[in-house]
Amino acid sequence: MTAITGFHTIIYSTEPEATRAFLAEVLDWPHVDAGGGWLIFQTPPSELGVHPTQEAGSDERSSSVPFHQASLMCDDIHAAIAELAHKGVAVKHDIEDQGFGLVTSFEMPGAGWMLLSQPRHPLAHSLTK
Repeated sequence: MTAITGFHTIIYSTEPEATRAFLAEVLDWPHVDAGGGWLIFQTPPSELGVHPTQEAGSDERSSSVPFHQASLMCDDIHAAIAELAHKGVAVKHDIEDQGFGLVTSFEMPGAGWMLLSQPRHPLAHSLTK
């Protein structure tokens, strides 16, 4: 048994108030105020995958250096993008089939682009010990 009780994700933003407003008002995520308007959000269930870095000369769409990435998952990517677009959110590109699932990105104010996927792989976020 491990003493780890949670997984905290951090988004660095050039406009933290706008990013927080996006999470609270557009994505409608519940939150607590840790003091002074510093909001901590309850996120949907999560899971963690480990991907290899890109091999030299490979045409795989992956990183050539180790890094961490946050992404959101949904059950119906077309419906999710339609809902985000209705709320004025910019979508980066058309939905792509990347084998493991359908993928696109949307712009988060002050925090760049966030990956959104409709995975086809089995989901780990509802597993129990």
